[in-house]
Amino acid sequence: MSSGPIDRLAALDNVEKEIASCIQSAGQALMELSKDKSSMKQVEMHTTQFLKTLSHVEGELSKHINYLTQVSTGQPHEGSAYGSSKMYKMAKLRMDHTRTRLQELENLKSRQNRNDQSSNSSGN
Repeated sequence: MSSGPIDRLAALDNVEKEIASCIQSAGQALMELSKDKSSMKQVEMHTTQFLKTLSHVEGELSKHINYLTQVSTGQPHEGSAYGSSKMYKMAKLRMDHTRTRLQELENLKSRQNRNDQSSNSSGN
């Protein structure tokens, strides 16, 4: 499958065209069946084309869905920085939380030291 976002969009555009072709083949098969003297050979040809195109569309869409699933779950995937970005943000949040907790402990220690000094000076 293509790697860049523009290539992926172009591939999806091609899938859209194939879907239109698929619908057209189905319509032609139905139109042939609606005739008084329908040609079964024509019906089979349009039906075969419909099924062939539909199978290809299904395969291409499955590839795109698998790619999007990998990207959205944070699994490493070539061409995607989502996983790395998510890991960075989580590490930064953990670091900020740790910094806040350390600051709280430092403040608690300072208050305790002041209380100890107050009680030592008032006790003497």
